[in-house]
Amino acid sequence: MITGQKILVTGANGQIGLPLAQHLAADNEVWGAARFSKPESRQALIDSGITPLPLDLATGDFSSVPDDFSYVVHLAIYKGAEPDYDKAITVDAEGTGLLLQHCRRAKAALIMSTHSVYKPNDDNWHAFVETDPLGDVNAPYSPTYSVSKISEEAVARTCARAFNLPVTLARMNTSYGPNGGLPAMHIDTIVAGGDVVTRWDPQPYSPIYEDDINAQTVPLLEAASVPATIVNWAGDEVVTVAEWCDYVGELTGRPANVVVKEAPGTLRGLVADVTKRQAITGPCTVDWREGMRRTLAARHPGIV
Repeated sequence: MITGQKILVTGANGQIGLPLAQHLAADNEVWGAARFSKPESRQALIDSGITPLPLDLATGDFSSVPDDFSYVVHLAIYKGAEPDYDKAITVDAEGTGLLLQHCRRAKAALIMSTHSVYKPNDDNWHAFVETDPLGDVNAPYSPTYSVSKISEEAVARTCARAFNLPVTLARMNTSYGPNGGLPAMHIDTIVAGGDVVTRWDPQPYSPIYEDDINAQTVPLLEAASVPATIVNWAGDEVVTVAEWCDYVGELTGRPANVVVKEAPGTLRGLVADVTKRQAITGPCTVDWREGMRRTLAARHPGIV
């Protein structure tokens, strides 16, 4: 347990960041950093006892950021639909380096990377391990994402050694819960009567529910090291888009129509080998069906 500590969470108004910051704030002094482009996102932190901290990583200005945090949980990312690699690397790589330099007195830092750093494999069911080759994924929703996150990992690894700052690089697979994520988006689509579009058939993932993300954050911080610890952050079960959509269809009594639109150059499957993560955190506690049911119930009350 980490209690009574001063913790910085970047991206604190995001899908993963908000529930995680709220979870940590139950026992710690949490500061939530974000750009706060929407005023209501700032209020959500205040209402949860979290100190909002306006921060734009692209500027490199950390003058308003305290430098006495015990722990740093860095979730902020750049995702843009345009191929602006310069901006993406400025935010994800340079921004991370400047943040870790500023907070180099911390006990540890958890940097969230992504499963999208792995070089695509022709086998949909390939279980990626932390030592697998890295490469450009060419994600259609954000073409710069894999390159900027690989760059971020390199910078974070350098900072760990340069500042003797223990770091964990956690490669998130497919997060979801009441606050969002890919399965949540598919749930919304099914409820609205639309078609769920996926890149491949089958398209397997290793989804992880937000309660498990929150519970595993402290063990991952405690596993930080110099050189940096690199670990897949994913659920224990492998589920395809068709499987979770069919289950949501059963819960709602509505048809789940999955449409495949192949996207060459992208990951055919996002299956993670979680052996290393399980050794650090233990097993997940929320199975995927229960997670989908909770997400559906929270986002669409009364429909189950």
